[in-house]
Order: sequence, then structure tokens, then C-alpha cells
Amino acid sequence: MEGGKQKYMRNFLLIVYIFVCCLVSTAKGQDGYLSLADCLRMAIKNNPTLQRDELLVSRSDLAYKQAKYDRLPSLNANLSHNITQGRSINPTTNQYIDQNNSSGSQSLNLSVPIFNGFYIIHNIRMKSNALEAGKLEYQGQINELKLNVIEAYVKVLTAQDMLKQVEGQLGVTKEQLHRTEVLHREGAANPGDLFDIKGQFSADLNTVELTKQSLNNARVELAGLLNAELDSLPELEPMDVPSEVQAMRAADLFQQSLQVLPQFKAMDWRIKELEEGIQVAKSNYWPSLSLNGGLSSNYSRGEGAVFTQIKNNIYKGVGLSLSIPIFNQFKNRTQVRLAQVNLDEAYFNREILRNELRMQTARAVFDLHLTQRNVHNLREQELSYAESFRIATVHFEAGNSNSVIYLTAKNKLDNTRSQLIIRQYEWLMQKYVNDYYAGSLDL
Repeated sequence: MEGGKQKYMRNFLLIVYIFVCCLVSTAKGQDGYLSLADCLRMAIKNNPTLQRDELLVSRSDLAYKQAKYDRLPSLNANLSHNITQGRSINPTTNQYIDQNNSSGSQSLNLSVPIFNGFYIIHNIRMKSNALEAGKLEYQGQINELKLNVIEAYVKVLTAQDMLKQVEGQLGVTKEQLHRTEVLHREGAANPGDLFDIKGQFSADLNTVELTKQSLNNARVELAGLLNAELDSLPELEPMDVPSEVQAMRAADLFQQSLQVLPQFKAMDWRIKELEEGIQVAKSNYWPSLSLNGGLSSNYSRGEGAVFTQIKNNIYKGVGLSLSIPIFNQFKNRTQVRLAQVNLDEAYFNREILRNELRMQTARAVFDLHLTQRNVHNLREQELSYAESFRIATVHFEAGNSNSVIYLTAKNKLDNTRSQLIIRQYEWLMQKYVNDYYAGSLDL
């Protein structure tokens, strides 16, 4: 019995321990780095521009539903009460009276569309195509927002690494400045070398401040896309720069972009929408026929009880209404021609987008290959300049060289390392651009 209680307590304590660990792990995750996937989720959820674009889809959906509702009959009720003075007509007796009077009427009217040149059918199809186009365009806006967030994220990482780089440069210069000042006080250093190092130290300080400004601007841009306060934006999770990227041929990437990009597929639905728009405009050439029914009554003061009058004065009627267009200043013909112009414009817009995609995909593939080669070259260049700077430092500290040679070697190495940081992240960004056109931007 005692062994069972001990076993129960051990299990209970184990559950409590696991629960506490989960809470601690969750708290650490909240206070830790912000990943790219987290930023994308936040942007899709909070970005006000995207939320505004979503309203366009809602508007198209409501228009489509209303187009279907137009098939239903319309039923309307009317109530009125009038007070007259002087000579007037009693509505219940149709006789003139010369006295103050109060009267009222009630009616219920029903209208059922029978035929209107197939307007309702084509309008439903037009609104349905517009809804499908709107959904695809909204998906395209999401993809473009993702690409913008990735670019802003990469800019922040670039600025952060650049700041570490220039602070490291500043540290090396500061150490060399301290050494040169000591040697100068002892009369063992050239005054020109001292002032060269001082000037370099001031230049490095300015570079650090400018890099901090670039980092702040990048974080502001990212926070704006996330619709978040800058101060609440945590540190970003680092990203690995790929060692090698396999890119598609420009022609293949172009053909795939035509198949997967939502905004291009949306153009096909817009063309279908405008084709139906022509049929909607042509429906005005046809006569329209509707079935109408009505129920009405009235009452007047002095003719008896109101409800009795309403009951006795009920009027019922049913009829057909036919409207035949004969001539209306060529408005119908003009509307049809305008609808055709809109369709022709959509064809040109699709061709323009197709041409832009061809140029953009070709540029994206070329830039990816070029940036990849630049990164490889800069890595080799960094190794060479690092060795050159090491040798220059040894000679300068041994007094066998001067500050010009030393600072030239240092600046070459610093510039190469800065360029390498920038080009590595550009390479990473070009990879995401190619993924965007390939439809594989899944994060």
C-alpha cells in the first residue's frame, strides 16, 4: 500500500516537473529570437495594407452573392398617412370635400423578373469570375508581402553583421592607436604615423555611427511591415548563407512563373469577367418582361372604423410588364463598345505582365549566378588580403614600414570583408527572389 502511494507521488511530481519545463521553454521562446517564419506570420496577420486588400475580396464576394439574389422576386410594403385642409378629394369616396381631413393608404407590391435579356445569368458569371480573380490577386499580394518581409529581414541581418564588422575594425584601429601613442611619447614613433592612425580611428567611428543608422532604418522598415512597435521588436534569428544554389534556366523559370504566380492566373479570370461584361451590356438590347402583383387599401376620417375601411377597400391586381428598348441616344451600343475596349485592354495588360515576367525572371537568374560568383571571389580575396594585412602589421610594428602601407592593407581587408557580408546576403536574397518566381516561397 505504501509502495503504491510512493509510486503515485513520483508520477505526480514527474508530471509537475514536465509542466514547469514546458512553461519555462515557452517563456524562453517568447523572449528569444524572432525567426523569419515568425515575421511572415506576423506580417500576414497584422499588415494593414494586406488587411485593406482583403476587403476587396470581401467586396467581390458580396457582389457575387447579390448577383445571385437578383434572381429572387422583390416585395415592398408602403404605408402613408396624410392630413389635408381646404378643398380636396376623399380617397375612399373619390368625392370633393371642403373640410379638414386625414387619410391613409397601404400597399404591398411584388415584382418577379421573367426575362431581361439574360442579364442576370451573365451578371452572375461576371461577378463569379471577378471573385476568383480577386482571390488570386490577394494571394499575389500575400506573396509580395512575404518577399518584402524577407528583404527587410535580410537588410537587418546585413546591418547587424556590418555593425559587428566595423566595430571589430574600430577595435583593431584603437589598439594600434594606443600602441602608437605609447611609442610616440617615448620618441620611437613617427608623428605622421600617429596622426594617420588618429584619422583612421575617427573615420572608423563615423563608419560605426552610419552603420548603426542603417541598422535602425532596416529595423524600422521591418517593424512597419509587421505593424509592430520598434521597441517591441526582438533580435532576429540568424540565417545561414547557402554554400551552393542550383538555379533554373531563365526560360524554364519564366514558364513556371506563368503557371504558378497568382497575379498572372488572375489575369485570365479578369478576361473572363470582361467577356461576360460584354454580354451584360448586350442584354440591354433585349426587351425585359416581369410579373407584377399588388395589394392595396385606404381609409379616411369620417367614413367609419379604420380597420373596417382597410378591410372593405382592399384592391388586388396582377399583371405583366414589358419594356422594349427602341432608341436611347445609342447608349446601349456605346456601353457594348466600351465593354469591348475594356476586354482589349485586359489582353494588353496580360501581355505587358507576361513581358515583365520574362525580363524579371531573366534578371533574377543572372543576378543569382553573378552574386554567387562574386561571393566565391570575395572569399578568396579576403584570404589574400588577410595575409597581406598580417604581413603589413608585422612590418609596421617592427618599424620597417609606415602608416600608409599599413592603413592601405587594413582598408583593403576591411572593404573586402564588408563587401563579402553584403554580397553574401544579396546572394541569399536572390535565392528567395528565384523561389518567388518559381512558386516555392514556402516559409
